[in-house]
Amino acid sequence: MAPLTETLKINTEFMEIPGTALKVSRVAIGTWAIGGWMWGGTDTAESVATIRSALEHGINLVDTAPVYGFGRSEEIVGKAIAEGRLRADVVIATKAGLQWDGGKVSRNASRSRIMQEVEDSLRRLRTDYIDIYQVHWPDPLVEIEETAEVMHELFKQGKIRAVGVSNFSTLQMERFRRVAPLHVLQPPYNLFERGIEADLLPYSRKNDIAILGYGALCRGLLSGRMKPDTVFSGDDLRRSDPKFIEPRFAQYVAAVQKLDRLAQQRFGKRVIHLAVRWMLDQGITTALWGARHPEQLQPVDELIGWSIDASAKAEIDRILQENVVDPIGPEFMAPPSRGAAAYSRK
Repeated sequence: MAPLTETLKINTEFMEIPGTALKVSRVAIGTWAIGGWMWGGTDTAESVATIRSALEHGINLVDTAPVYGFGRSEEIVGKAIAEGRLRADVVIATKAGLQWDGGKVSRNASRSRIMQEVEDSLRRLRTDYIDIYQVHWPDPLVEIEETAEVMHELFKQGKIRAVGVSNFSTLQMERFRRVAPLHVLQPPYNLFERGIEADLLPYSRKNDIAILGYGALCRGLLSGRMKPDTVFSGDDLRRSDPKFIEPRFAQYVAAVQKLDRLAQQRFGKRVIHLAVRWMLDQGITTALWGARHPEQLQPVDELIGWSIDASAKAEIDRILQENVVDPIGPEFMAPPSRGAAAYSRK
């Protein structure tokens, strides 16, 4: 096998994170499922193999979070990178600002919480710095300025190399940026969830903020593997995702089937390639590709070297408008403030 650095040059487009020395692949591996929580458990050896497979496919950005498996995802990422002696080749992105108690997750982006979390994450990840550190969700009980101040402090100390936020509005980002540099935004974005196009996408472009779009395959809907009779069991989050509940589920599956035909006829690809290439062509920096088995990363190899033209984009929009008559966003994933009885699903 070719050296990792050589593989990256061959298979991957790269983008710079403005204001930093970081260069990231256009596709990142997202490790929520690897944490096991809300995904039916996890297998450590399989997960480690998946992370290493991502690097072999030209991916250099690994995105995780403490809440993914309540520390388990970060531990697995740390194990895969440290035991493979891959730290110099990998950009690690993780998050802060959520707490959990008895499986119940709520927001906490206070100074004390973030200072505790960064040390816990560094230990689990087996590293002395985090490349991209993101506030997972805005906390309505903590002033954004307090959160920004502690993130800026960590940046100046060198514990983190880039400051990011996730699930923030433009107004929240504006307040944050008055106190600290902001290099990265991680919002939900895919063919079916396009809310950021109205303001977040143009705002980020204008202000040189890199965008890491999560949910590229919309919890598997855009993989092309689901059928109208697909059933989800156990703690699978899709049991409570409105997109996977009738009558919406049938609408989304029908749209995917037509998008798949379009991908084959116009580009010789499948819907999974079309969905992620579309994200990249919309101007985001990196698409987060969730995987928990090495074979799930095989389609990454077919994302580079082509683009979607204007007529194909128009056809995609037509298919969505005609088939998804009752679209819905990813709002169900938002975690509550402290004291509310619910849990996060991002």
